[in-house]
Amino acid sequence: MSGLVLAGGGHSHALVLRRWAMKPSKRPHQLITLVSRTSTALYSGMVPGLIAGVYQRDQVAVDLRDLADQAGVALVVAEITGLDLQNQQLQLNQRPALPYEHLSLNLGAVTSNSSEPTPGLVPIKPLEPALAFLADQDEQMGKPAVASSPFQVVGSGLAAVETVFALRQRWPRRPLLLRIHPAKLKPALKRALQEASIQLIETRNLDPTNQLETAAGLLCTGSQAPQWLTSSGLPCCPNSGRIRTEVSLQVIGQPKLFAAGDCAVIKAHPRAPSGVWAVRAAAPLARNLEAACEARPLRRWRPQRQALQLLGGFNKGQPTAWALRGSRLVGPHPLLWRLKAIIDARFMAMFRRSRSMDSAETMACRGCAAKLAAGPLESALQQAGIATLGTNPEDAAVLPLGTAAGSAPVLQSVDGFPALVSDPWLNGRLTALHACSDLWACGARVLAAQAVVTLPQATESAQESLLAQTLAGIRSALDPQGAQLIGGHTLEARDGLVQPPLSRSVQVVLSVSGQAVETFWPKAGLQAGDRLLLSRPLGTGVLFAAAMAGATPAPALDLALEQMGRSQHVLLEELLALQTKHPNAIHAATDITGFGLLGHLGEMLRNTGLNVVLNGHEIPALPGALSLLAKGYASSLAPANRRAWRLLDNGSVNLQLAGIDPGSKQHQALLELLVDPQTCGPLLISVEADIAQQLTTQPQSPWTDIGSVRSR
Repeated sequence: MSGLVLAGGGHSHALVLRRWAMKPSKRPHQLITLVSRTSTALYSGMVPGLIAGVYQRDQVAVDLRDLADQAGVALVVAEITGLDLQNQQLQLNQRPALPYEHLSLNLGAVTSNSSEPTPGLVPIKPLEPALAFLADQDEQMGKPAVASSPFQVVGSGLAAVETVFALRQRWPRRPLLLRIHPAKLKPALKRALQEASIQLIETRNLDPTNQLETAAGLLCTGSQAPQWLTSSGLPCCPNSGRIRTEVSLQVIGQPKLFAAGDCAVIKAHPRAPSGVWAVRAAAPLARNLEAACEARPLRRWRPQRQALQLLGGFNKGQPTAWALRGSRLVGPHPLLWRLKAIIDARFMAMFRRSRSMDSAETMACRGCAAKLAAGPLESALQQAGIATLGTNPEDAAVLPLGTAAGSAPVLQSVDGFPALVSDPWLNGRLTALHACSDLWACGARVLAAQAVVTLPQATESAQESLLAQTLAGIRSALDPQGAQLIGGHTLEARDGLVQPPLSRSVQVVLSVSGQAVETFWPKAGLQAGDRLLLSRPLGTGVLFAAAMAGATPAPALDLALEQMGRSQHVLLEELLALQTKHPNAIHAATDITGFGLLGHLGEMLRNTGLNVVLNGHEIPALPGALSLLAKGYASSLAPANRRAWRLLDNGSVNLQLAGIDPGSKQHQALLELLVDPQTCGPLLISVEADIAQQLTTQPQSPWTDIGSVRSR
């Protein structure tokens, strides 16, 4: 995006964001975007402890989404694939390129020689695939052949030593090998490794003919910059690929580009890649980014020649550590581990804000949780003389075209909400999917859409970038369906209340049109004996509400966004194919959005003379949703939605609590889940029992049977 783009969520950028979160006045007054492959960044100093099982993942992970929100910075979760210097664009995987005015690179590193994979060996960097590989090894340890097979670590640096010590703690009895270059290891470390029953193999190269050398393992052979940097046109070191910078951290020959951390090196003061230097570079990087954006003079930075490094290990199951400064090694000693643990804990504590439920409860929620409550909506429709829109609601309107457009009904709907996420591309996509869901719930394919996009007051370049990204996101949802974005309207907000990031001030409304293939699926078509099927779990409302207070775990929010970003038009096509074989397969349908499952179920039950049995223990919830609801977190729309609980009181809905104690926290959390407002929520269909059986028993079926329809 035009403005400042921070590429990579490394230690330097994390600390830059913290500075702006703590001191908003220091943040440049322009659009700022962080691009990261993941929404969390693992702190390298604690990764060996994570491998050993001393720490849990959330203890070593910086929540970049939460940190960016605090700093007033937009977050784009995407893989960077290249850099277009001429057009000043960062290239992303499966997404439009991101323009920038100033660019900062803090990309971390990948394992050296990892571009030429060796069978059985997984590079330690990037960390996420390596950790997944170790988890897979854990699952296979129950097999005697795996538990007794040697596992190797290849590398001669401190990272390899720490890793193999951590693995000994993780697997006390599995044979472990450390393959090192001759004369690269200090005698004290050699002795400690031997005492830990770690076999040392001194070798200068890999020999695939040696059975031991081809054992499964981790490759810890040093680091190099991401491969795409070498072809970017930037001045890079020929061997490591690290970007050469000036003492100002500006890339040589590129005054609007900055770089720090393991992907960069100061030409006049080269230092080996290390998390220590990445942390130390954060303050001068932040100051110079601020200065560059405001056309002020930059400062020089010279890193110290040596830094204290604490190397963690284990002795007879107890943590210990060595202190290394230059060539001097001290230890091992448990007190050095305690010192290391204290330093690491203090570092991570900088990124953890206080968890306050009050902030979640007082802040107005976004997405579909910004929907007007059912009470004032129905009253306003009554006063306007169109009460039937509330008393007999449908997800989409059938256009009164007669037979001019054919026998199949033509449908139209409109939807939109304040930006749910700070990524304008993703927000455009989510808004489009949410709007399309109204037509899918009626059995209609989306044919066309028009968009109204309201942009904040900003520079023309910022508005252009925000609009382009938003429209691209909308198209990413429409194009796979064969639908077209045929027009729309743009507005500039006039309230003047723009809070950073600017992208959060974008509002999108979509009008979508489509045509039912055969028949319109009504809301109120329930039939006695039907089964109720839900297409995906609930809980987006509370997850995003709690995220405002920093209480939602990053993995839970990632899973929610991954679900929300999946188009359900594929399910529509499957249902339409089923309908060709069974013309009356779908009796009723809706999509669960702002009023929650219970509210929309109430719309389906109106004037039917039927009731519903819900199996509470079968209703699926997104990971973390029920626990947050049990703690008292809720969307700002939830209190109004609770009026739907009257359906439980008047017998319209019978909630079965198999295995759930009435009045317990679990019971209350379930009640709250029933009224939790959903963005890009599930489809709910009512079908005959045999059709339900057919749908739910398919391989990898998304459908969950949550209850049945009965006569009163």
